[in-house]
Amino acid sequence: MTDEALDRLAPLADPVRRSLYAFVVAQPEPVDRDAAAAGVGVGRPLAAFHLDRLAAAGLLDVEYHRRSGRTGPGAGRPAKFYRRARGLETSVSLPPRRYDDLAEIVAEGVEQSAGARSEALDAASRRGHELASGADAPRDRAGLLATLADRGYEPAVDANGVVRLRNCPFDRLATNHRELTCSLNLAMLSAIAGDFGAAAVEARADPIDGFCCVAFVPIEP
Repeated sequence: MTDEALDRLAPLADPVRRSLYAFVVAQPEPVDRDAAAAGVGVGRPLAAFHLDRLAAAGLLDVEYHRRSGRTGPGAGRPAKFYRRARGLETSVSLPPRRYDDLAEIVAEGVEQSAGARSEALDAASRRGHELASGADAPRDRAGLLATLADRGYEPAVDANGVVRLRNCPFDRLATNHRELTCSLNLAMLSAIAGDFGAAAVEARADPIDGFCCVAFVPIEP
């Protein structure tokens, strides 16, 4: 498995390719070659070459859309768009480590005991306060977004001011223990939101396709 993971990550050794990958996955919607080239400051042909290599390696998915939104004769050829590969999770540890196995064991034990579950929720809340207190960021919306980004959540603000999380750092564990994982995640993020009081948001369970199960909703004045 380590060889496979290393082979998959090898294309990112090229700095231009790595920059393009980082730009694409940071966008809330798929991006075309023009946008990717402009985003990292390279020419379109070079961007196209590296984007296609990333797609061939399975790191990006490819979609085709007409920019005009029109269909039928005269609508033009569909353009090539790129987005983060769905369902891809790759990590490398040298020497190999199996932290996921221990996480699965602990999760199964917690699910069998109401007392253990309560203790785990309390621990998740304490962890949230610890992360907030250790964050070198102002206690406003920008500071909250920076802290969430630092933890790998990839926050994005929608048109209604709701902060949604484009990545769940615990997605693999949630596959077999979704209710427990989401409950612990909510407890931790609720503590973080409370400590960033000037952000004026609260963490709520609001699962929608393609996002983490928790969203930060503006608090009504």
